[in-house]
Amino acid sequence: MENKYNTRAIMAALLICSFFGYLSETALNIAMTNLMEVFQISAATVQWLTTGYMLTIGILTPISGLLLQMFTTRQLFIGSLISLIVGTLIAALAFNFGMLMFGRVLQAVGISTLIPLLFNTILVIYPPEKRGAAMGLVGLVTMFAPATGPTIGGLVIGYLTWQYIFWLSLPFLVIGLLIGLRYLENVTAVTKQRIDLLSVLLSTIGFGGVVFGFSQAGEGSGGWGSPVVITSIIVGLVALVLFILRQNVMSNPMMNLSVFKYPMYVVGLILVALCPMIFMSIMIILPMFLQTGAGLSPFIAGLMLLPGSALNGLLSPRMGHLFDKYGPKWLVIPGFVIVSVMLWFFTTLSPASSVAFMVALHIGLFIGIGMIFMPAQTNGLNQLPPELYPHGTAVLNTLPQVTGAI
Repeated sequence: MENKYNTRAIMAALLICSFFGYLSETALNIAMTNLMEVFQISAATVQWLTTGYMLTIGILTPISGLLLQMFTTRQLFIGSLISLIVGTLIAALAFNFGMLMFGRVLQAVGISTLIPLLFNTILVIYPPEKRGAAMGLVGLVTMFAPATGPTIGGLVIGYLTWQYIFWLSLPFLVIGLLIGLRYLENVTAVTKQRIDLLSVLLSTIGFGGVVFGFSQAGEGSGGWGSPVVITSIIVGLVALVLFILRQNVMSNPMMNLSVFKYPMYVVGLILVALCPMIFMSIMIILPMFLQTGAGLSPFIAGLMLLPGSALNGLLSPRMGHLFDKYGPKWLVIPGFVIVSVMLWFFTTLSPASSVAFMVALHIGLFIGIGMIFMPAQTNGLNQLPPELYPHGTAVLNTLPQVTGAI
């Protein structure tokens, strides 16, 4: 089965593009303090560069299950790369906050198709006994790229301007596109699908409303009691309930929720959804704290986040091999214990905390997340029959983006 495809070239194209797409998701975090001064905006506004990015992905990823069946692998790859490249270019040229935000949204549109395509392609071109190792490489992208983002961002800002965060990604995205055009094959069958506009609308209002409500709670003086926050979350939850009811009565649903009939898939989904919640909150708050609370430069703050990020990336393929050999249990449970202990220690931080202590906590947290994320993800997807792969990957990529944005 595996020999039919040039798996190395296919994986190279998808991983390069996904890596640099994901890298810019957090590389800008270290520049947020800088951008607040440049554009004269508040911390609550500047965080929309990350939240808006994730919100767009959270809205569009549910549709990816449908797109994976409607279009060929090559069509989806080319479309997502064009959106990613154009968005990166606009962000690099941005002269105001609105233009930068628009570029970020276009980047998110590209990533929201590219990541489900990467997962689905692995499920098709690799047999189950080799998927752990392949998913380990995906962990390099989904965890290592966003984790190293602040370090690379700090390096860039230390010597250049924030625009170079985007300029440096552009050539790699173009190289990835060229490799894909040369080697990427159509690995899935295209079926005629009818887009149910009501499902798309309910999904957009549902996921968008919940994330928007949580994000708005951080702005202004109203907090959780703000009418905008309460209304957004209630409208979002009602839309999600209607979306679920609609999917259950459709003969050909946009998102096939029968994936929830597989208990181990559901367990994997819950674990995978928790990781970005921890990961993204740390990746936004910690760089700000290191600069404004501990008074460190962006370059030093970025360097402090490097050991944990690098270790997470290096261990990800290793976790894949361990998963293939021993299964998920011996990785996920110890990982959960490590993450819980590290988060408890994070609650004790103050500007007087030593650099070594903060670096050690960051390393421990990222090792724990690496032990949970990929094994839980792979084990969950392995439980599904092939016809549910597009829907399983869509759900598995939607929920973490929503929890991450929250």
